[in-house]
Amino acid sequence: MNNLEKTIGEVTHYFGHIPAGIIKLGGKLKAGDKVRFKGATTDFTQEISSMQVDHKDIDKAKKGDEVGIKVDERVREGDEVFLVK
Repeated sequence: MNNLEKTIGEVTHYFGHIPAGIIKLGGKLKAGDKVRFKGATTDFTQEISSMQVDHKDIDKAKKGDEVGIKVDERVREGDEVFLVK
């Protein structure tokens, strides 16, 4: 992690058939933000192209929300999510 990254949440679930990850947020997140997924075997960065809460598309989410995000690679429970500046 560098000083341009800030912890934004943690992966709580992964759906391989979609592929999407559920993230419990510890801060604000919006479509277009760039995030980095980091864990024991996970390390990639992507832009948030779509988010959902309760199967509804949203543009932004706040601390405490659990959001579904379409992911470019497999993520795992417990992976940390960082907001990249």
